[in-house]
Amino acid sequence: MKHLTKQSLTPAQARLLSLMQEMYFGRIEGLVVVNGYPVFDPAPRIVRQVKFCSENGPRREKTLDNFNLKEQVVELFDALAQMGNGTVESIEVKHGLPFLMNLEEAVGA
Repeated sequence: MKHLTKQSLTPAQARLLSLMQEMYFGRIEGLVVVNGYPVFDPAPRIVRQVKFCSENGPRREKTLDNFNLKEQVVELFDALAQMGNGTVESIEVKHGLPFLMNLEEAVGA
């Protein structure tokens, strides 16, 4: 696993990380990816979940200038890089971290 830090991210990656940390629980839908990087024009749809009698974020790391990224975040950015160009149907976020990603793909002939 690569050891990436917050400061090693592009501004668009840092924005996606911050969004996940702030939302804590929920989904990011319709995220456009260009050349392996998230794009926020058009803006993705955010579906925030609120858990009752539970912590609802944001993650403590959100206020830090730098830290090592969790394995889930590194895997997400690797998956976006492999994707290249397209739209992510949804990224499910739990505890401010990416949990699973849904991609729509065409079946090859």
